[in-house]
Amino acid sequence: MQRRLLTGVFLFTFCLLRITVAKAQDSDTTHPVSVDPELMALGDAKTPKEYTLAGIKISGSKFLDESLLISVSGLTVGDKIMIPGGDNFSKAITKLWNQKLFSNVAIYYTRVSGNDLYIEIHVTERPRLTNFVFRGASKTESDDLKIKTGLIKGRVITENMKQIADENIKSFYADKGFQGVKVRIVEAVDAKTPNSETLTFVIDKGTKVRINQISFYGNEAIPSPKLKKQLKDTKEVTRLTLFPAKDSSSYGVNKPVAFKDYINSWGFLSYTRSKEFIDPYFRFKLFSSAKFNQKKYDADKDKVLEYYNSMGYRDANIVSDTTYYNSKNQINIGIKVDEGKKYYFGNVVWKGNTKYSDSVLSLILGIQKGDVYNLDILNKKLGKQVSQEGGGISDLYLDDGYLFFRVDPVETAVYNDTIDFEIRMTEGPQATIKNVTIAGNEKTKEYVIRRELRTIPGEKFSRTDIIRSTREIVNLGFFNQEKVTPNIVPNQEDGTVDINWSVEEKSADQLELSAGWGGGIGVTGTVGISFNNFSINNIWKKSAWDPLPTGDGQKLSLRVQANGRAYQSYNLSFTEPWLGGKKRNSLTVSLYRSAFRTGGYNYTTAKYAFSDTNSLKNFGVVIALGKQLKWPDDFFTLTYSLNYTRYDLTNYSLFSQSFRNGFSTNLSFKVQLARYSLDQPIYPRSGSNFFVSAQFTPPYSVFNKNFTAQQNFQLPEYTKWRMNSEWYIPIGKAMGADKSRQFVLKAAVKYGFMGRYTSKLDYSPFERFQLGDAGLTNNFGLLGYDIISQRGYPVYQNSDPRVNPDQQQASQFFIMFNKYTLELRYPFTTNPSSTIYGEMFFEAANGWYDYKDYNPFRLRRDAGVGLRFFLPMFGLLGFDYGIGLDRIQNGSLKGASRFTFMLGFEPE
Repeated sequence: MQRRLLTGVFLFTFCLLRITVAKAQDSDTTHPVSVDPELMALGDAKTPKEYTLAGIKISGSKFLDESLLISVSGLTVGDKIMIPGGDNFSKAITKLWNQKLFSNVAIYYTRVSGNDLYIEIHVTERPRLTNFVFRGASKTESDDLKIKTGLIKGRVITENMKQIADENIKSFYADKGFQGVKVRIVEAVDAKTPNSETLTFVIDKGTKVRINQISFYGNEAIPSPKLKKQLKDTKEVTRLTLFPAKDSSSYGVNKPVAFKDYINSWGFLSYTRSKEFIDPYFRFKLFSSAKFNQKKYDADKDKVLEYYNSMGYRDANIVSDTTYYNSKNQINIGIKVDEGKKYYFGNVVWKGNTKYSDSVLSLILGIQKGDVYNLDILNKKLGKQVSQEGGGISDLYLDDGYLFFRVDPVETAVYNDTIDFEIRMTEGPQATIKNVTIAGNEKTKEYVIRRELRTIPGEKFSRTDIIRSTREIVNLGFFNQEKVTPNIVPNQEDGTVDINWSVEEKSADQLELSAGWGGGIGVTGTVGISFNNFSINNIWKKSAWDPLPTGDGQKLSLRVQANGRAYQSYNLSFTEPWLGGKKRNSLTVSLYRSAFRTGGYNYTTAKYAFSDTNSLKNFGVVIALGKQLKWPDDFFTLTYSLNYTRYDLTNYSLFSQSFRNGFSTNLSFKVQLARYSLDQPIYPRSGSNFFVSAQFTPPYSVFNKNFTAQQNFQLPEYTKWRMNSEWYIPIGKAMGADKSRQFVLKAAVKYGFMGRYTSKLDYSPFERFQLGDAGLTNNFGLLGYDIISQRGYPVYQNSDPRVNPDQQQASQFFIMFNKYTLELRYPFTTNPSSTIYGEMFFEAANGWYDYKDYNPFRLRRDAGVGLRFFLPMFGLLGFDYGIGLDRIQNGSLKGASRFTFMLGFEPE
């Protein structure tokens, strides 16, 4: 680069016009020699003179805009140029050269007229990349390398581009265990395209290097297997490793085990003699990666030291380590450690605290004198490191407005194996929230978000309020849950803080399109749509229809299901979450109407015929009013609902042959206490969802002592009690670049019980419980049945778990049920456009017809796997494969497993 730059400077310094110049080894541009006295005089000038730049010409450019190049050079007509002594031209050459688009840049004087100077900027463009291939790589590897190398066709080829590609190729194969990768780059002119080249990367991967053995030396307090476990990305070659059981006294630490003893003890016919017999327990390593990566190895060594520090060995260090190859080209690693002394916490003294006493702070810190020294735990408890558990000293102060709080642990004394600490605190003033702004809400109106916030201008800052506000915004369902961000801007000068909320809108509406085959009556189709961010206030404003009025956070749902004349169902629901706009009081109004008609095949018309002379029709209204409670906490809500359904039977046997015609009116009142604290609605990672409810009808039999079973069909009476509880517990550490992928354990229990006012009457046929299958709505949902899923079983009607349930449609349903569920979930992607997660589940459930037969331990069990897709437009889609463990007969899974499908919601 220096040679080319000096060439350009040489040319304009000597002011040669039309003189042959060798600009670079790869340039053949020439200028014939000609004599111009004024230019020669300019080149020989000893006294600086100022000239005016009168003209600029670009030559040599074939693909770049000339005016753009002049702009990049920084030279403009009218500039004052001092010759000799000025640096205008050298700066121009440097600017053009820094674009990395040229192999040579030169400036020529072309004409001098008085004080006016005319110049020519000559450039030689670098070739452009038209194609690149990888030799020595598989097709899959080539596809990956096209992305990893960052090469883009059409860009100018530079040395930096080739170097980066070379490094990325070697890094790519190093991650796969190839340590001695060689890359040769072959450049070839592309004859089809002028000034262009192709690059061929010839790759010699060599042999894959695996780690044969990792040995630790100098470790006495901590055994090698535990240290190896800290090497997360540096593992030995997979091998079977067995250790005796804890109660085996015949196998001591570091004591080899005889071959015959192994067979006698475990029954295995393979044994590798090893000094790894350290921990007296059984161990079996089935999978491990043995690839060696230097960067990951260096990071793993730090993890070993971190582990030592967590065990109290704060002076531990790695004295030396070595890697060497064996005869099989495998790497052996030796790590020598100096453990040092094990330390313990001594006295902890607090300084600077005025808000809370020493005893309160010591209690929250939870570190006692004599505890094993662990600086990581100390920092987490103080809040100097981020901890998912929370509850540290810093959280205590931040929840009370002390945003400017600072804490520093200082070692004051080290004696023998004990370390004393002084915790120096600066509480600072309590910060008051000054400005709260919201950005990114393109559809949702600001007041809809603002009413969910706990961060109110004029109130004290609180970390808990920030977390709760984030959760409330996410649970609206209108925004990307990963993009809800509170940007906190402290103003230490006046003791205030600004909170700037940033959100990203996502599609909240859902469309349901489905079809199914109704045996004997043909295809049943369903069309449903839910507008989850509706605005009824703007329904009459033409300008708000884009395509529908949105932004007020209301919900409007429409659903139509039909099968010609045989079956129609219409549902309309509207929810206002903030009735009145001041408090979180919700109002929901639902209307529904359905019709079933029986019929048969008409051989004359060759069609199915369905008539109103054999039909069941219903019409229903539900009005619900919910209220947020302040006690026990504001996660609780209390909901009252009034339910009215009228059935019209025309020659239709629904309950019994004695009641085929007439009306049945189901009027009930329901009260429900619920607590919802999930961190997000789609893929919850923490929190719980709980409710207990009681539903009852008027006690008609109490008012009418002659109330009959026939009247119980016309005016059904019952009580119904439900309890559901779900917990979500994060398992392990969050993974992925955005820390969004984490195992989550879901545990759930569900109970349901029916009651009656008098034992003279049977339990009401309404509002019972259906168990089994996917939990999808069917025609029994018309009677208010709670449809409870059990993915390894069809809908069943026998409560004995030893008996396979009826494969046909059940004809009667339970008055009580219990269900227990465990699910282990893992998200594959949490992208708002498509959240996908898998799950493994275990369920146990059963139902009973009589309280005398109730046995909470007599359950049907099933286990299986499932997959969930959340698409904003269609809601939740699910596929499950369940095995009914109590349906297995003679050790065969035939007839014991089921595939189930769910759409739109997570079934009970």
